[in-house]
Amino acid sequence: MDYEMMFKLCMALLFGLFIGIDRQLKQKPLGIKTCMVICIASCLVTIVSIEAFEKFAGPDHPNMDPMRLAAQVVSGIGFLGAGAILRRSNEGISGLTSAAMIWAASGIGIAIGTGFYWEAALAVVLLMLSVNFIPSLIKWIGPYKLNQRDVSIKVIMEDHGDVAELIRIIGGKDQETESRRKRNQHRIRRLKIKDLEEGRQRVDMVITASEKEYTTELYHFIRHIDHVVSVEVENL
Repeated sequence: MDYEMMFKLCMALLFGLFIGIDRQLKQKPLGIKTCMVICIASCLVTIVSIEAFEKFAGPDHPNMDPMRLAAQVVSGIGFLGAGAILRRSNEGISGLTSAAMIWAASGIGIAIGTGFYWEAALAVVLLMLSVNFIPSLIKWIGPYKLNQRDVSIKVIMEDHGDVAELIRIIGGKDQETESRRKRNQHRIRRLKIKDLEEGRQRVDMVITASEKEYTTELYHFIRHIDHVVSVEVENL
């Protein structure tokens, strides 16, 4: 029994577990089981690649590459990452971080398989900092634009409502919302207006809003604008 091989596979399981727990706590598509499977399988393929080189390399196989299988793991794991990227009905895209973590988990498995234990451990620590601590720190000390998020808004107006006035109010370009504009700045990025039955209009827009502004605040703010029939607000 090769105890070093067992140790490598157990380390791959442990580090994959750390990444999976982080994703699971955030209710992301990438979960604990997926991360452990990726990390262990990548480690195993790397071990097989190295052991095959030591076993079969020689004068008869001068061009044998010990990392050939490991290189295929890095490119082949992409189909799992693609499956984690979701395109929602509101044209928002999510899952990019989970896709990147899938690719990173395979890299950690390869590192463990080749015996770079401390490097793999440091990579896990840096990954956890990258997705949890550093973004919050940058938002805290960085410029205002880093503390904004995209919000999808769908509004239905009455037949005698003024769509232009609605857009001015949401954008903070009227006098009544001047004090609110200073606290929570909104910038309209995309706008679509559609006629409905009975003379009503539907206004779809994507705006940037402050991270400090709750979605419920934004909803009630728009809901109380004159001639607004219904409001749908969704974070992208």
